[in-house]
Amino acid sequence: MVRAGRVIRHDGAMTKTQYFTATTVDGYIADTDNSLEWLFEVPRNGGTGAEGFGDFFSGVGAMAMGRTTFEWVYAHERLDEEPEKWRRWYGDTPCWVFTHRDPPVVPDADIRFVEGDVAPVHAEMVGAAIGKNVWLVGGGELVGAFADQGLLDEILLGMQPVFLGAGAPLLPRRLTSKRVRLESVRQDGQQVQLTYSVRAPG
Repeated sequence: MVRAGRVIRHDGAMTKTQYFTATTVDGYIADTDNSLEWLFEVPRNGGTGAEGFGDFFSGVGAMAMGRTTFEWVYAHERLDEEPEKWRRWYGDTPCWVFTHRDPPVVPDADIRFVEGDVAPVHAEMVGAAIGKNVWLVGGGELVGAFADQGLLDEILLGMQPVFLGAGAPLLPRRLTSKRVRLESVRQDGQQVQLTYSVRAPG
C-alpha cells in the first residue's frame, strides 16, 4: 500500500525516506572544496560515533547520493586502491548515484548510475529496500529534488560544533514549519542529534 510517497509494510510499519547527514551549525554539509575534512576534526569522545551509524544503517535497504558526494567518498577513501571498503561499510545495499557523466566504478558493489526525475528512481529504491528504509546520503540539492515531490519523510541531523561560513548547503529549499516538525533532540558527545518529520507539499 502506498500513501503520499510512503509504503505501508505488512507489519504496519512505514518505509521511510530519510536524509541522514552531519551538518555544521551554520547549515553546511561540505566546505567550498566539497570536502568533509572539517567533520573529522570533531572530538568523538563521549559520542556513539560509528555505533550510532550502525544502528541507523541496520534499518536501510536502499540508498542514493549525488555525483559530488560519491566522487568525494571514492577519492577520500581511495576506493580505486581498496574497493573492498565499500562492501565493508554498505554490504549488498544497492546505491543509486545521480550523475550526468560516468563516475568511477567500484568493483563488486551494487552501484547504479541514473539521471533525471527522482520519482521513478524512488519507486525502484523502495521496491529494492524490501520493507527497510531509503537513505538519501546527499547532497542537499538531490535531497531537495525528493522533497519537491513529497518523497522525503524524515531528516536526521548530527549537528557538529563547526562554523564554515560558506560551502554546500544542507538543504537548499524553502521548507517552513508547515512541512517540518521537530520530533526529538539529543546530545551525543560533541554533536546534537536532531530528528525532523517532513510532510508532503500541498
